[in-house]
Amino acid sequence: MATTIQQIDTWRAAHSEHQRLEFKEAKTQFDNRKLYKYCVALANEGGGYLLLGIEDQPPRKVVGTAAFNDPVDMAAKMFHTLGFRVEIEEVLHPDGRVLVFHIPSRPRGTVYDFEGAYLMRAGEELVPMSEDRLRAIFAEGQPDWFSQPALEGCEDDKVVQLLDTQSYFDLLHLPYPVNRAGVLERFESEKLIQRQDDGWMITNLGAILFAKKLEQFDRMARKAARVIVYEGKNKLKTKLDKPGTKGYAVGFQGLVEFIYGLVPSNEVIEQALRREVKMFPEIAVRELVANALIHQDFTQTGTSVMIEIYDDRMEISNPGKPFISPDRFIDEYQSRNERLADLMRRLGICEEKGSGVDKVVQAAEVYQLPAPDFRVGERRTSALLFAHMDIEQMDRNDRIRACYQHCCLRYVMNGKMTNQSLRERFKLPEDKTATVSQIIAATMDAGKVKLADPAQTSTRYRSYVPFWA
Repeated sequence: MATTIQQIDTWRAAHSEHQRLEFKEAKTQFDNRKLYKYCVALANEGGGYLLLGIEDQPPRKVVGTAAFNDPVDMAAKMFHTLGFRVEIEEVLHPDGRVLVFHIPSRPRGTVYDFEGAYLMRAGEELVPMSEDRLRAIFAEGQPDWFSQPALEGCEDDKVVQLLDTQSYFDLLHLPYPVNRAGVLERFESEKLIQRQDDGWMITNLGAILFAKKLEQFDRMARKAARVIVYEGKNKLKTKLDKPGTKGYAVGFQGLVEFIYGLVPSNEVIEQALRREVKMFPEIAVRELVANALIHQDFTQTGTSVMIEIYDDRMEISNPGKPFISPDRFIDEYQSRNERLADLMRRLGICEEKGSGVDKVVQAAEVYQLPAPDFRVGERRTSALLFAHMDIEQMDRNDRIRACYQHCCLRYVMNGKMTNQSLRERFKLPEDKTATVSQIIAATMDAGKVKLADPAQTSTRYRSYVPFWA
């Protein structure tokens, strides 16, 4: 164990607290129940470290702690209360005494609770785990959904007949093997098919990605993305309702092109010339569709990814709740389907980890659209793109959301939000400085952004960072 002073200073310099690292000032004491809750939440997130005696805001000054003056006795109490062992280490930092709690990961397929509550972290808060997160944990140790059979007893010819093997090699820019054995060997190595005594089993992963027709596999047709176009701004009248037919990998480009062809256009005048401009940027549509396909909860039945197009917005939703708060979509990443995500990244269908939402927010700013809205319902996660609105048409929530997302985008690009940068985001002239200051103030009141330097007294030189920074 033996945590060094250098290691503590390295942790203090981390970009931000994350799922496995937590700092608490605790100069004189720390509540036992709060300690137990943090240990349970960190264990459920895969284990980590809780440090007492350090401020939780940058630069995370070491202030020292007088809490738990008998670490050995406290470790015994924690084991009796929690049922798992937490090692407590006392480190005498030059600036004060620091306690380091070494919290182990929960066992595979198990989740810890405190007083009946299964806890996890969501930003700065501890919250109960969602139903689908619990279901995913309890399913660990069992064959995952992607390894389960979509179709068994397939001969070589049938595998190639049902799966678009050519597209796999095309998407990876690889030459097609000279014989069928080479094709099957490659698909087996990717766990898209599995050898059996009576031939081949096509896995759910193989079918959902490379099926020429999803309907040829039981239950797969219900996993196809569904595109619905409504007349007007509500669901009262449907103009089009069309489900996809192909696997995600082989059908993705066609799906995006089909959706984008349905997106309404706006007429704009530039230098006395009229031209039609699509309501939403294609890259935003592409990234959000890819995210919905990748992050959905495949264990939910009777539901699928949906792309719903209205006259004034587009809603892209998927089954399941996210593992992280929507407020952290821009800077954090955690996928429930890492095998699927990894393969789709290699196939060029989605971006590297965590960069997709950044591109969506950036595209909305470039196109001068309202900020995208990410919503979590009882069983679905939705992303909304909105048609252009002038700032006068935006309500308070629209403005706060745009300000917060702009601040996050600046921060992950190693910058800070200023009044000027937000004015440029809204394409406002300098005489609208007061209006932008009001938006920033409202966003601070909502707890979404904070001053980068609280000691800065000049409003002219103030800059801002997200609340979690």
